Amino acid sequence: MAEAADFQGMSPSPARRWLRRAGALLAGAPLLAGVIQLSSGPVAHAAAPGSLTDATGSGTVAVAVDALTPSVPTEGDTLTVSGTVTNKGKQAVTDAHVGLRVGSSLSGRSAIDSAAKRGAFQPGLDGTEVGGKYVEKFSKLTAGVSRPFSIEVPVKELDLGADGVYQLGVSLSGRTASQQWEQVLGIQRTLLPWQPDPADTKNRTTYLWPLISTVHLTAETGSDEQQTPVFQNDDLAKELSPGGRLDQLLSLGSELDVTWVVDPDLLASVDAMTHTYRIRGAGGTVAGKSQAVAKQWLAKLEKTVADKEIVALPFADPDLASLAHNGRKVTGSLSHLKGATDAASITVKTILHVTPSTDFAWPAEGAVDPSIVKVATSAGSDKVIARSDSLRETGGLAYTPSAARPVGGGTTAVVADAQLSKAFQGDMTKASTSTLAVQRFLAQSLMINLQDPGKQRNIVVAPQRMPSAGQAQTMAQAVTALQDGHWSESQKLSAAAKAKPDAGATTRVPSGSSYPSSLRKQELPLSAFEEIQETQEKLDKFTVVLSNASRVVTPFGRAMDRGMSTSWRGRATEAKMFREGVRSYLDELTGLVRLIEKSDAKLSGRSATIPVTVQNNLVQGVDHLKLRLTSKQPTRLKIGDGPYAEEQIKVAGEHSQSVKFTTSANANGPVTVVAQLYTEDGQAYGPAVTFEVKVTEITPTVMLVIGGGVLLLVLAGFRMYTQRKRAAARQAADQQDGPGEEDDADGGDGTTASSDGDPVREDAPDQRSDPAPDTAPENADPSGTGERVDR
Repeated sequence: MAEAADFQGMSPSPARRWLRRAGALLAGAPLLAGVIQLSSGPVAHAAAPGSLTDATGSGTVAVAVDALTPSVPTEGDTLTVSGTVTNKGKQAVTDAHVGLRVGSSLSGRSAIDSAAKRGAFQPGLDGTEVGGKYVEKFSKLTAGVSRPFSIEVPVKELDLGADGVYQLGVSLSGRTASQQWEQVLGIQRTLLPWQPDPADTKNRTTYLWPLISTVHLTAETGSDEQQTPVFQNDDLAKELSPGGRLDQLLSLGSELDVTWVVDPDLLASVDAMTHTYRIRGAGGTVAGKSQAVAKQWLAKLEKTVADKEIVALPFADPDLASLAHNGRKVTGSLSHLKGATDAASITVKTILHVTPSTDFAWPAEGAVDPSIVKVATSAGSDKVIARSDSLRETGGLAYTPSAARPVGGGTTAVVADAQLSKAFQGDMTKASTSTLAVQRFLAQSLMINLQDPGKQRNIVVAPQRMPSAGQAQTMAQAVTALQDGHWSESQKLSAAAKAKPDAGATTRVPSGSSYPSSLRKQELPLSAFEEIQETQEKLDKFTVVLSNASRVVTPFGRAMDRGMSTSWRGRATEAKMFREGVRSYLDELTGLVRLIEKSDAKLSGRSATIPVTVQNNLVQGVDHLKLRLTSKQPTRLKIGDGPYAEEQIKVAGEHSQSVKFTTSANANGPVTVVAQLYTEDGQAYGPAVTFEVKVTEITPTVMLVIGGGVLLLVLAGFRMYTQRKRAAARQAADQQDGPGEEDDADGGDGTTASSDGDPVREDAPDQRSDPAPDTAPENADPSGTGERVDR
């Protein structure tokens, strides 16, 4: 970028200011001569090295500037500077006072950075003290003691010259027991933007105000009709509560003219909290109680953004760089990005009742390379928010160019200014740190305008994704001062993206090798996307059997989006635990539709039916499943007419269904039988159930007995037939011979001789010549410890 380009157009300070400083320099000449003369003596010479160090600001006293108001003074204002001084030395400081020192106007953005890096007091650079009554005196500052100070000085006494950025030093001067002359013992430098009149040409500044959080919702939902959501913890409620991070961001942002950048997952999570919800704990889940806080926050947000520009990131803010560098190697990963983009607009419209812009993609830290740009735009976005420390200026421009850059393929890179965007990183809970950050931000912004005062440019500021409460407060203070200043006016992000780009600005996206290694180390690994894809495949197999798949598709689809969130950067362990939790819960649900385990069975005949039970413990019905029963030895035991048989399965929620399969045995012995559920496309569903069927009653002895019994029945029938035939013949003969004649064969004793000589009584009852079989198709004896199958 053009941060290193010095500002050339600043006029010198007025003569009055120059004369004052020259006079102070001349007044100090005798003192300087005395010091030089003293240093020529042998005693003073021994102390000279230490005295020189102390006299140039060794840091004996720490000076902290806790407040500077107004941040951007104008003519007629009174500048108030307050803070604390702390004696970190071992000796007390006497005759001390705190004063203000106005340095020369800085020449460019690089000069601002240089001034911030200087440490010890430097007489030629830190300016002369305003002095007079505009100091605060301390007769004694004991070692280890801190004392507050506050100095009020009319701006006219600072002798500020032309528009520009001035270094303002706050120093403590005093004496110590070992160095009995006044010296600067500590100094803190800050910056003072000076633009008392409105600029003829104002830059347009877009400030992104992010509402993004970490992942809070799990994939788990209740079995009730409302599908009660389950949160990982209660952290979101803390962020929404008064004084919490998200509460502060919303309250502060509502007073500013900014572009809101929202993760729809945050909106969905807060919306879920407005109803009945549960929180996962060590011993299960407990009921959440922050519905009122969530409702209040959402209502205020809806009112705030009603007339503001709102940019919706893809659902759960997916890590575009991780997808580009690792995820695209896994089939199906990029499809999640498209689904997350589609869900973004719907979510924002449903909850906030506004139509967001979904044209922008925002890679982590604004770092880009060709693969990131390609992935970012694959889901429909045509604008990528980059940062100037990634897409660096190489054309030698003497000013900071506008944000919009065409980078090819119809894609526009919106390049945020790196120095402005990173101004509020770090701990902003300390007042001194916050004050310095605000002044540096304003100084950099003014310097951009002064680089080329007649050229209007469009500047974008993209701060860290999840500012802390302290950072948000500092950001709000700076943006308020900027919007009240005389050199900038607010602009929406969409307008900045459409603005005419500078002809000399860089449009070449840096190569992949230039991507920062520190950011690459934070990316989701390849294994993460492989795990997500495995879960997706399991989900696809599960949903095809459900009667109401939406109850599962939506929560799990959003959970997999959350598994790719940018918020996991630097939290690899937590990210892996989340992915494993999603997969484990899906396995748990899938296992609720299963086959009941079977014990070994005995088959006591040629044919029988084997029951197999399908249990559905889901609250919804399952359909589109087939149950297949397979014999591993079909020559011994057939299922239906072959080695296996299939039956269509349809089971209502929280019910079971038993399916009976007809079997036929051809030989005795154990047979392994496998029951397996399948989807309609032939994919195995759940674990198989294997059991053994023992064919124990189809033996050679049994077959011989059965065959012998059949033979006896045939012989007995033949004998009865022949006997009756002979009796009929005799009766016919008797009728022909007439009465009184007796058959020679008649024994006279009421019996008739059979052809084989055995007497047969005609009046005797039928005789059963068939022996009883020693086995039967259905034996009533116990069948052992195995299960007896139905026939």
